[in-house]
Amino acid sequence: MLAALTANPAPLLAFVAVSSAALALLMPYLRRDTLALRLAMVATEAEALRRGTRGETRELRGFAALFDALSRRFDLLRRLPGSEAAAKLQMAGMRGPSALATYLGMRFLGAVALGPLTFLYLRMVIKIDQPLPVIALMGLGGSLFGFLLPAILLQNRVIKRQQSIQRAWPNALDLLLICVESGMGIDQALRKVADEIGMDSVDLAEELTLTVSELSYLPDRRMAYENLAARTGLETVRSVIASLKQAERHGTSLGASLRVLAQENRDLRLQAAEKKAASLPPKLTVPMILFFLPVLFAVIISPAIMQVMAL
Repeated sequence: MLAALTANPAPLLAFVAVSSAALALLMPYLRRDTLALRLAMVATEAEALRRGTRGETRELRGFAALFDALSRRFDLLRRLPGSEAAAKLQMAGMRGPSALATYLGMRFLGAVALGPLTFLYLRMVIKIDQPLPVIALMGLGGSLFGFLLPAILLQNRVIKRQQSIQRAWPNALDLLLICVESGMGIDQALRKVADEIGMDSVDLAEELTLTVSELSYLPDRRMAYENLAARTGLETVRSVIASLKQAERHGTSLGASLRVLAQENRDLRLQAAEKKAASLPPKLTVPMILFFLPVLFAVIISPAIMQVMAL
C-alpha cells in the first residue's frame, strides 16, 4: 500500500485537496458563536453583581468551595497574594467569587503536587545519576514552577486581552461619537457600540456590555466608568473615562472631546504599527543568516561543484 502511494501519490493528494476544501466550506457552520456565548456569560455576571449590591451572596461550588474551606482551616492559604490577583483576574475577564479562589487554589496545588511528582519522576522513572540533595533541589524547582505557572498564564491572557481591546478601541470611539452626535444617550450609545464592536473585539464588547449593566443599578454612575478603566488597565481607556465622568458631573458635551480622543487613538495605533514595521528588519537578520543564505549559497555553488566533479 505504501509502495503504491509512493509510486503514484496523485490519489492521496486529491483526497487531501478535497478534504481541505470541504473543511474550509464547513468551517463557518461548525464554528461556535463565541460572541453570543460570552455576552450571555456577561449577562449572568451582571445579574450576580446586581444581587451583590442588594446584599445577596453567591454560593461557591466545586474546586473554589474546596479551597475556601481549606483557607478557613489553614491560615497560610489566606496569606496568598489575593488583592493583586483579583485585579489581574478582572483584567483577564475572569470574574466572580470563584475565580480568585480557583486561581489561588491552582497555585497552591501546583506548588504542592508538582514538586513531589518531579522528584519521583527524576528518582524513579529516568533515574538520573545525581546525588539525592540535587534531585531534591530539582523537585523544589518543580514546586516553584508549579506555583508560578498559573501567574504566567494569567499574565499572558491579560496581555492578549489588552491587545484585543487596544486594537478595537479607536473604532469603538468612532462608533460612540456617531451615536452621541445622533442624539443617543450615553447608555444607549454604549449598548449600540457593544453590539456592533463584537465582530472586531469580543473582549471589548464584553466589557462595554458589563458597563451598561453597571450603569443601570450602581448608585453612582461614575463607579461604572471607573470599573471599566480598572478592568481594562489601559491608559487610552482611562482618558475617555475621564471625559465621560466630566460629562456626568458637569453636563458638558461629549462630541468634541470624543472626536479628539478618537483621532489620538488612531494616531497611537498607527505609530505602534510603524514601530513594529521598523523593528522587523533587525528581527529578520538572524533567520536570513541561518536559513536563507545557506540555501542561496547552495543554489549558486552547486552547478559549479557539479561541473568540477564531472571533469
